[in-house]
Amino acid sequence: MEFYVPDMYKKNINDIDYKKLKQNGIKCLLFDLDNTLVPYSEKVPTKKVKDLFKKLKEQGFKVIIFSNSGKKRLTPFKEQLEVDCCPRAFKPSPKKFISVMKELNYEVSQVAIIGDQFFTDIVGGNKVGIMTILINPISKKDMIFTYIARAREKNLIRKLSKAGLFYKGKYYD
Repeated sequence: MEFYVPDMYKKNINDIDYKKLKQNGIKCLLFDLDNTLVPYSEKVPTKKVKDLFKKLKEQGFKVIIFSNSGKKRLTPFKEQLEVDCCPRAFKPSPKKFISVMKELNYEVSQVAIIGDQFFTDIVGGNKVGIMTILINPISKKDMIFTYIARAREKNLIRKLSKAGLFYKGKYYD
């Protein structure tokens, strides 16, 4: 059951204490795209996301968009945010997590994944042992297959709450 529990839970990407992450040795941030950075219907990054990414890069973080979406979807974000992207990450499979860490020479203790889904972002990160940060989805609109995952997540959250491991809306570092 603990396999599904994120290391950190925040309302959104702007509530994360990035300075604290840096102090704890995190050097690389893997961001999910859809409903983490922007609603899935958005085609380009918002000014708020651009400002955040600029700040994170100035702080010395390696920032990567790590998404199950394809290259075509990620290209405008890669270009406008001036960051690397990992399309078709096939989360929760550990394969792309491991290849990114190996390629960029990062240890598991130096990498964090930030995302809005338990079964992709959190499970994937926990499989490889990196820091996992769950945020609430920024939109209620999802792709059709994500609606199915959200229904499963509700059941998982009930089980985690019963076990005293996770409570929706009770944020922590």
